[in-house]
Amino acid sequence: MYVIAHISDLHIPPLPKLELSQLATKRILGLFSWHHKWKNEHRMAILDALLEQLGDIGPDHICVTGDITFTTHPGEVDQAADWMEKLGDPSNVSLIPGNHDAYVPGALDYALEKWGRWMVDDDGRQGFPYLHRRGPVNIIGLSSAVVTPPLTSIGYIGEEQLEKARTLLAQTREENRPTLLMVHHAPHDGATRKTKALEDRQALQDLLREYPVDAVLHGHLHYPVRASLDGADGPIPVLGAASASALGKRKGAAHFHLIEVDTSHQKPVLAVQHYWYDAERHMFNARERETI
Repeated sequence: MYVIAHISDLHIPPLPKLELSQLATKRILGLFSWHHKWKNEHRMAILDALLEQLGDIGPDHICVTGDITFTTHPGEVDQAADWMEKLGDPSNVSLIPGNHDAYVPGALDYALEKWGRWMVDDDGRQGFPYLHRRGPVNIIGLSSAVVTPPLTSIGYIGEEQLEKARTLLAQTREENRPTLLMVHHAPHDGATRKTKALEDRQALQDLLREYPVDAVLHGHLHYPVRASLDGADGPIPVLGAASASALGKRKGAAHFHLIEVDTSHQKPVLAVQHYWYDAERHMFNARERETI
């Protein structure tokens, strides 16, 4: 049994003080949104509890599906890098960025520089998609993080990434190992409104009809998602994790998935345990469990 923790949308607080020059961008809206909506929702204490609990559980690997920061301020990126060091080294953690990690032009470049250790392909190459072979599982990381206009948070993968993903999936299909695909934005239709959606999800769906994967992991929506896509070998489970740092006053409380991959059968069997944050006990409680 190989166990993977799936966390997302950390929005690691606090938001650093912004200089005047940094306010002449979309960040001024982000600053307003943070102080009027989200400052009291995303708590470092919850992330501390998450680190402690993951340490107790001891998963074999951790998948992080983006939105590590809120405005990709360099100070946020630096403190996120420090937090990732506590979470685990690259042999134990796979990371992809989200739309909040590409908040303004050029910001994602700095984030990728600071967080690159967790996003390097097994052959040492930087860039997306990457392939991590961990234990009996293949993990492919896509980036849907792009700079967007104010009041929008769309995602876009692009033809170049999709073509490289096609090559990786063709390669991994011959390896007879479970394959998980990570992308920040929800890959299925009807997941959210147009201004928050993955714009080229149809192209991704077309790809997955050709090449089998065992599950798609995403974040972005701040609530748990259980959906499916048509796949080359049948329906593909889609698992969206809620924010890992949310108190639960605006949307759902903090949440993560624990995914058990059983490779003892001819076809891998995945079981998913949901963990929810309990503010009174200051810990994550195991709740629903399902086989997918």
